[in-house]
Amino acid sequence: MKKKREQSSENSKCEHRNLEQAGGYLVCKDCGLILDERIDFETPSSNRIYSESQLDYERKIRFGDSKATQDPKIKQKYDQIKTLNKWFRDYKTSFSEQKKTIELLKTYGIGLNINKVKNQRIKNRYLRYNKYHRHTYQNMVIIFLAIVWMEIKDTTNVRIEEYIKVARELGHKINKKMLNNAMLKVKRTEQLFDKSVKDEGTLEREIKGKIKILFQKDLNSISYDKIKTHFSNKSEYEKLKIEMQLLAAELLNKISYSQIQNLNYKAFTAGLIYYVGQTLDNKKIFTQNLIEETSKFSSTTIRKKFNVLKDILGDTQTEQVEFV
Repeated sequence: MKKKREQSSENSKCEHRNLEQAGGYLVCKDCGLILDERIDFETPSSNRIYSESQLDYERKIRFGDSKATQDPKIKQKYDQIKTLNKWFRDYKTSFSEQKKTIELLKTYGIGLNINKVKNQRIKNRYLRYNKYHRHTYQNMVIIFLAIVWMEIKDTTNVRIEEYIKVARELGHKINKKMLNNAMLKVKRTEQLFDKSVKDEGTLEREIKGKIKILFQKDLNSISYDKIKTHFSNKSEYEKLKIEMQLLAAELLNKISYSQIQNLNYKAFTAGLIYYVGQTLDNKKIFTQNLIEETSKFSSTTIRKKFNVLKDILGDTQTEQVEFV
């Protein structure tokens, strides 16, 4: 009886540092005490005593991941990481993950107009860029987001700040400067390797042509009923609109390609209507609120583009339309 007590006291003094696995049991080699059984099914709380084993360490990680993904918020982040890793692995081949990214961008409801035609152009442009460059995953994400923006910026009312905010929510590290630099890289690459890229003069004519057409369209969408208090008859208003279009064409001739190449030409046109409207003797005809209704751009955006035009062309007092 005394021996048994001495043996149990020795066991209690043993620190159980020298362990081994035997027949599904965890046994102390010094005192022979069985510390645990069925270790293959244990929880991570007991894994700390045999974490030196590589297999056990890996199993603990898998178990921890499995438990963590039961939390909806953690699972969302976990799935996002897996998606981003896969997105990088196949960026040169299937383009499937890039399509998913486009779909995710569209689901945020900020008005990204990406149809099948634009989707194909984005794919062609992106893979063509990859043909000549090898970059890290993060750089290729920025290039991809830049190409998407290049394809939609002229046909959307979404501001670049909104687009960047959505891209960040999807887990991509990007800001306005990075996006602009990426767009310049894509354009330079296309100019170097693609013979079909148009020269600067052709691009300038095309952009200014689009602005002229949109200027006329937006101006004509302002109904006579909204501004009839400023005119004696409708023909007077129609004559003024022609004069405004002629002045807009003259102003565009004074603007260089470098000053409009990276602008959203739709927003720029809204600002141009307001700028030309401010050259009138009566500056209250074409107000920011009136242009906002027809162009769908906010008064803040219209004002910003107006200030851009003031920096380029000077104050509106230098240009005058004869008010009929």
